Amino acid sequence: MRGAVFGSVQSPAVRRGVVAALATASLVLSAACSTGGEEGTSGTGAASPTASRSSGSPSPGTSADLPPAKGTAKVVSTLTEGLKSPWGLTALPGGDLLAASRDEGTIHRIDGESGKQTLLGSVPGVSPAGEGGLLGLAVPSTFAADGWVYAYVTTTSDNRIVRMSYDEKRPAGQQLGAPDTILRGIPKGNIHNGGRIAFGPDKMLYAGTGETGDTGLAQDKESLAGKILRMTPDGEPVHGNPEADSVVYSYGHRNVQGLAWDAKKRLWAAEFGQNTWDELNLVEPGGNYGWPDVEGQEGEDRFIDPVAQWKTSEASPSGIAYAEGSIWMAGLRGERLWRIPLSGDADKEPLADPQSFLDGKHGRLRTVVSAGGDRLWLVTSNTDGRAEPKPGDDRILLVEVG
Repeated sequence: MRGAVFGSVQSPAVRRGVVAALATASLVLSAACSTGGEEGTSGTGAASPTASRSSGSPSPGTSADLPPAKGTAKVVSTLTEGLKSPWGLTALPGGDLLAASRDEGTIHRIDGESGKQTLLGSVPGVSPAGEGGLLGLAVPSTFAADGWVYAYVTTTSDNRIVRMSYDEKRPAGQQLGAPDTILRGIPKGNIHNGGRIAFGPDKMLYAGTGETGDTGLAQDKESLAGKILRMTPDGEPVHGNPEADSVVYSYGHRNVQGLAWDAKKRLWAAEFGQNTWDELNLVEPGGNYGWPDVEGQEGEDRFIDPVAQWKTSEASPSGIAYAEGSIWMAGLRGERLWRIPLSGDADKEPLADPQSFLDGKHGRLRTVVSAGGDRLWLVTSNTDGRAEPKPGDDRILLVEVG
């Protein structure tokens, strides 16, 4: 069993002597997921420690390249507002964004400078209910040539991944072609539908799924539920997957909604816990991450421990992104942005304890996407039925981090 515990009382920085003077944060024990859904109601947790200003753009490697133990994050502007139940967000070549509405089943293009919203169209077949609907979005590196937009959608019968051609020369609202299903049969539920998709450095498509509340599916390798999936852009199993004829890449997950790669091209995933621990995992091909037998760090050799964990009241993590040597994780119930500085060491432990920012200032935080360099796009989630929206909700914020 590998990994370190955070959000409790242990700091690998202290154990390794990297940052000997770093104080360990103590998080507040509280209740978590209810039968109504793990994303919970909104609520503000304990304040995070004050951060010092960092400099440079580190990448994991030698000690001189490591990020500082404590970082910074500040909202520098609001790109756009008035979004309804935003969920998926992906960047286009040139800096514009595509944003998906979970409940309305629509995709908008957001101008990366002005924030102007242009409706591409609705995605046919989306059946929103509970935590399902139009979820993750992704575009391949070949987007400029082929115009494909990929989406993770909940239908009346399953969750599936589709792709659509996008033609911006057509009238607004009519710019999406008919969906082409590349992978169907991902189990659906009122809760735990997963939904994040992303293209990796290997140009393959990855997807995080949930176990729909049927916990046994997470350990069933024949099921696509409670897994991280890896497939070609056409939805086929990839050479090098743990099993040649399967898109299953890792299993034993409860509900994966965050996927990101670091500077070493390592895959990280965030997922919801049940009553005790939310998790950040470093994903290994064929790895078993323990659910439902374990939640958080348990020390059992047959399972892979999370690299970091949090009480569910302080996280309920959805999207994650990599920037400035750290993983940045958006929290729904926790209403904050977490920074996990990476050490770059073979032991996989973070450099220091996770640090939170923006605690309670913008409500629930759903999705975070790299905007290049030291900037992130951060999507709020206050119109999804789990919070009291404020005027202007929901928003895409531009955050400067270090």
